Amino acid sequence: MSQLQDAKAGIITEEIQSVSLDEGIPPERIRKLVTNGQVVILKNNVRAGLKPVGVGKSFRVKVNANIGTSPDCVNIEEEIEKGNAAVKYGADTIMDLSIGGNLDKIRSQILSLPVPIGTVPIYQAVVESRKREDISAITEDHIFKIIEKQAKSGVDFMTIHSGITRRVVNEMQNQDRITGIVSRGGSFLAHWMVENELENPFYSNFHEILDIAREYDVTLSLGDALRPGSIHDSTDRAQVQELIILGELIEEARKEDVQCIVEGPGHMRMNEIEANIILEKKICKGAPFYVLGPIVTDIAPGYDHITSAIGGAIAAMHGADFLCYVTPAEHLALPTVDDVRDGVIASKIAAHAADLTNQIDIELDNEMAKARVDLNWADQFRLCIDPNKAREFRSRRTPKTHNACTMCGEFCSMRILKESKK
Repeated sequence: MSQLQDAKAGIITEEIQSVSLDEGIPPERIRKLVTNGQVVILKNNVRAGLKPVGVGKSFRVKVNANIGTSPDCVNIEEEIEKGNAAVKYGADTIMDLSIGGNLDKIRSQILSLPVPIGTVPIYQAVVESRKREDISAITEDHIFKIIEKQAKSGVDFMTIHSGITRRVVNEMQNQDRITGIVSRGGSFLAHWMVENELENPFYSNFHEILDIAREYDVTLSLGDALRPGSIHDSTDRAQVQELIILGELIEEARKEDVQCIVEGPGHMRMNEIEANIILEKKICKGAPFYVLGPIVTDIAPGYDHITSAIGGAIAAMHGADFLCYVTPAEHLALPTVDDVRDGVIASKIAAHAADLTNQIDIELDNEMAKARVDLNWADQFRLCIDPNKAREFRSRRTPKTHNACTMCGEFCSMRILKESKK
């Protein structure tokens, strides 16, 4: 049975018990949240021993890190190193976005990482078509065999672009978009539909996908194929049309006992973020919202881990549940291990900042404040998100006054107040 089937039957599963301990929320409350679709528990029933991760209402905001090979760089050892770095610095999940090399072998190795793993099945279908010109020749049967193969291998959640339909693609021709379709999976499917003059198989055969997902308890991440790829394109008709379709599919999935989350933008002005969260929660009946960024300006290549952390903090404060990290290499190159680390840390800061608005983990900040007052550097390093970076900065310029830092030295406010009390 799937988590959703069990929850509807009043069963508190081992996975719910585990998530209850992590989140500090009573298991019966979590069961109810799973039942109404406001919470999902990421864990394929094939992956014995995996610690499940809960995403959704009342939980800590979660962070996903993307890794994966490209046609120009197939180095699985480096991708595993990236995955380990992501987990070390706090990523709750990993998505394998590989599009180069032996994808089955790569995925099997990435599945050795100790967190839930996500994939985008259409990528493998396209890679196996060998050449871009062959995308239109992919068969629906091939696509669904890949979905089942990935589910059977243990993938915990999958991005399925079911909301991009022929009608929406055709209507986009008359819309004022600068960046068109920036989703890789979305562009593949749009090309397939135009060339074959057929409906998106992820939409027309959605119930077949539900059957596979339910069997393995794979959570469907309903992809935003038409997310805005630039500030100009944000919250336009195409994006909202797709969201409305996803809202309809969410209801179908829940009837069939399949857990779902919804993916969201993308590039977006800060003043539009709250409205987008409200739209998703209303249209998709409270389904967990998984956002890429949002990236709040288009002019900061090399610093998009910062632009996305700004957007992610705002989105999470207003109810987004799951942040997909963005690395400094976004829009420029395949990220390095250091880029992955910086991307994860930026998103973790955004997630924690949002959690504080809900009084979640606020004791960590209180402990840090006390450590600063006490000039307790060991505790400060222990409590911070990246102890290595903190130690590096402190050692870079050794203070003459042992208990201070080189910003204030002997004029450290904490030190002066402590001495005045003696």
